[in-house]
Amino acid sequence: MNFTHHSEFLPLQSILIKTVEKAFISQNVLDFQWEELNYLSSPDYRASLSEYESFQTSIESAAAEVNVFPEKDDLTIDSIYCRDASIATDYGIILCRMGKGGRIKEPEAQREYFQQLGIQILGEIVYPGTLEGGDVAWIDEKTLAVGHTYRTNEEGIVQLRSLLEPKGIEIIVAELPHYKGKEDVFHLMSILSPVDHNLAVVYSPLMPIGFRNELLSRGFEFVEVPEQEFESMGCNVLALSPRNCLMVDGNPIVEQRLRDAGCQVQTYKGAHISVLGGGGPTCLTRPLKRKY
Repeated sequence: MNFTHHSEFLPLQSILIKTVEKAFISQNVLDFQWEELNYLSSPDYRASLSEYESFQTSIESAAAEVNVFPEKDDLTIDSIYCRDASIATDYGIILCRMGKGGRIKEPEAQREYFQQLGIQILGEIVYPGTLEGGDVAWIDEKTLAVGHTYRTNEEGIVQLRSLLEPKGIEIIVAELPHYKGKEDVFHLMSILSPVDHNLAVVYSPLMPIGFRNELLSRGFEFVEVPEQEFESMGCNVLALSPRNCLMVDGNPIVEQRLRDAGCQVQTYKGAHISVLGGGGPTCLTRPLKRKY
């Protein structure tokens, strides 16, 4: 069986997560950290455990191999959003350099765990570059889209190009708008979730015109997210396999539009683990291998 790291939608084989127990730790930790990290309010620890149990069940039912990042005392509650600290490629892991100061230690913690698993490190983004995993998405096996945002700067994109373009990977840059400013969680995957080779969930009002047209020219059709379901994570959809989607509960318009496009949809309650911290199911996971 053939596997690739270069997909957002093929059937999951191997994935990494970080559980509530290992990231949120306790109610005291949540109450101490949430405001500085710009959460909407402090998540409730017990409710978070319940939400994550449902989320993890969906992940474990889809992926043959699920590994859990360990607890680290010097990381924050944001480490639950484990996609952001690394990028998976067929040539090894690229360790990111976080644009959010409170998360700066996450890539090194992930490096230690990848080395324990025997996973090769291709390279890393270093100062003055910044790049977060939520700003990158595989469009196809040879094309990686990257958002130029407050979390991912020009130097980070230059370093990403230097690592992947020699391997024959095309890098497409999406110049994202200011939106709510530097302190907001606004990544490329806030407005784009590929769920099949020709289908993506998008929030068009914040999509750069050139990038949107590029996707259309490549044959993509769009599931459009309405304004009233953007802040509730309606655009953050994880494909467990082609058109088999996992999303945050409470976005009925997007859910129905996905079904109308021939998708199966699972939902989980994510008020505490997703909405308050601005991290949906793509953010809560670091997919590794997907199978052809």
